[in-house]
Amino acid sequence: MDKIKIAAALLLVAAGVTGFYLLDQRPMILRVAAVLVGLATAAAMFWMSAPGKQFHVFAQESVAETRKVVWPTRKETLQTTGIVFAFMVVMALFLWIVDAGLLWAVKRLLGQS
Repeated sequence: MDKIKIAAALLLVAAGVTGFYLLDQRPMILRVAAVLVGLATAAAMFWMSAPGKQFHVFAQESVAETRKVVWPTRKETLQTTGIVFAFMVVMALFLWIVDAGLLWAVKRLLGQS
C-alpha cells in the first residue's frame, strides 16, 4: 500500500509540472498554482505513507538534536573567522613566493640553455 501512495505522490508532482506546461496561455499565477497544488498534494500523500511518517519522526528528532548543540558565541565566531582569514593571507603569500621563485628558476635555467 505504501508503494502505491509513493507512486501516487510522484504522479501528483508530475501532474503539477504537466499542468504548468499545459496552461501556457494562462496567467503565470495559475501555472505556478498548478505546480504548488501538485507538490502540496504529493507531500500530503507521501506523509500518509510509512516512509513519510518515518521521515517526519526523523525531522522532529533532528530539530531536537540541533537544540542540544552548543553554538559558538559571536566573539568565538569572529575570532575563528579572523584566524581563517589570517591563515589564508599567510598561505597566499607563501604560494606567491614559491611561484615567483619557481618562475625565476625556470627563466634562469631556460636562459642558460
